[in-house]
Amino acid sequence: MEKKLLKSILLIITYTVVLVLCLVKIDALLGLLGKLLGLLQPVYIGFALAFVLNRPCEFFYRLYDRGLGRSKAAKLSRPLAVVSAYMLLLLVIAAIFSFVLPKLVESIQLFANSLGGYIYNLQRWGNELLGYLNLEMWDTIDLSGLSSYLQELLNKTLQTLGNTLTHVMEITSAVISVVVTLVLAVVFSIYMLAGRETLLGQSRRVLVAYAPKRISTVILEVVELTAKTFTNFVTGQLTEACILGGLCALGMLFIQADYAPLVGVIVGVSALIPVAGAYMGAILGAFVLVMVSPVKALIFLVFLGILQQIEGNAIYPRVVGTSIGLPGIWVLAAVTVGGGLFDLPGILLSVPVASVVYTLLKQDVRRRLAEPEEER
Repeated sequence: MEKKLLKSILLIITYTVVLVLCLVKIDALLGLLGKLLGLLQPVYIGFALAFVLNRPCEFFYRLYDRGLGRSKAAKLSRPLAVVSAYMLLLLVIAAIFSFVLPKLVESIQLFANSLGGYIYNLQRWGNELLGYLNLEMWDTIDLSGLSSYLQELLNKTLQTLGNTLTHVMEITSAVISVVVTLVLAVVFSIYMLAGRETLLGQSRRVLVAYAPKRISTVILEVVELTAKTFTNFVTGQLTEACILGGLCALGMLFIQADYAPLVGVIVGVSALIPVAGAYMGAILGAFVLVMVSPVKALIFLVFLGILQQIEGNAIYPRVVGTSIGLPGIWVLAAVTVGGGLFDLPGILLSVPVASVVYTLLKQDVRRRLAEPEEER
């Protein structure tokens, strides 16, 4: 028996044995994979953070590199760029806490203080509706005790949580775990940003060394396309959310000024979710206003509908452009499938992933159609 044939037989036997073991121990393997992903959580959170900060970091790097020129301090361009990117992130967070958060808390407190009035209006509307429908058996609805009942329930819940040592320990452990994860994620992201060229170069050399040239070329093209698509998507969505939230808050100044920051933040945050975010923002904003005045809630829905039409036809194409390159029908399909399979992460990531697949498929179709039939 030839050695080559013997090696092939042994390889097939080994592959079969490993496959059978994997199928038999599939539960244990899935559990091990889950633990591994949990341990690697700081790594991919740090990667996501580095990915978001990559564009501002590159901007600062070009700025410092141009300013320092060929001086001895030129090697400090990358560290200074990383520090500047994180300083920009901290400034944005500080601005949110300093300007937006107090107004948001004030609006929420106003909503909570007006809860009794909302319940009274709800009771009045219910009585009027039942009177209009001539339902004599249910002539009146008494919701006067609902507010006190909810307040009593909340106080009991808080008292129970405060007196339970187990909950305190669980909360403390969860907080410590989150803090440690975030610290490690920041450390990983700093290392990724600071050693960007080194990591990319090492990954490229390993790929070229161990993969055939044709396969390595395809993988590099796919990675480059994926990075470009995700970068454009994240940048565009953040910019669009800020613009839409700001315009909504300005419009709310003429509808219900007290709730302008709250509704603006709701609409802006919901705009980060493709397709479904528009409906979520409209529903939540209308729910906040309907207890104050149904007419104002209706005006808000009309205003938001007009604003979203302007945003979709004028702002979004200019901010995001056609860089995503995914038709609207496929955006809706991607969000539906992604949300059904992976919930919120699927909704957020389905559009850029579908855009990458769509672009690769389009390129392959064009290449195949351009080839003569005998070469296919």
